[in-house]
Amino acid sequence: MAFKRFTSSATTLQPDPKYHSKLVSKFINCLMLDGKKWASRRIFYDAMDIIAGKVKDEPPVEVFKKAIENAKPLIEVRSKRVGGATYQVPMQVNSKRQLSLAIRWLRDSIRSGKGQPMATRLANELLAAYRGEGAAMTTRENVHRMAEANKAFAHFAW
Repeated sequence: MAFKRFTSSATTLQPDPKYHSKLVSKFINCLMLDGKKWASRRIFYDAMDIIAGKVKDEPPVEVFKKAIENAKPLIEVRSKRVGGATYQVPMQVNSKRQLSLAIRWLRDSIRSGKGQPMATRLANELLAAYRGEGAAMTTRENVHRMAEANKAFAHFAW
């Protein structure tokens, strides 16, 4: 008997208790390590408090949503094998993959930083992505640059 890996789908995901947002809940779940949801919630909410102190004109959850929106890639390259050769073909990214890539890039950039508390690193990275800069935005720009460089192979996208 093979076991299927359970992932929270859009139907089973509950909104978070503070902001009542499924996007926040999904981010908290992706931030979680070893099943410690309370730890990831505390990190996220502490980061929102830090953002609230730095950005006065907008609610922190809106800064978070804008940061995620800015980090989403529009196109990416995918390997396509044609006649014995493998090409990097630029393709549109669907909305679910855009969200998962943006969350993953933010999470990885937060985890790679050392020397500060996790909530501070998260707040700084979210503020940077909100302004269109930071490590997650650099990754997005690299993906877009790669797709632009391989535009000649776009006719292989079918």
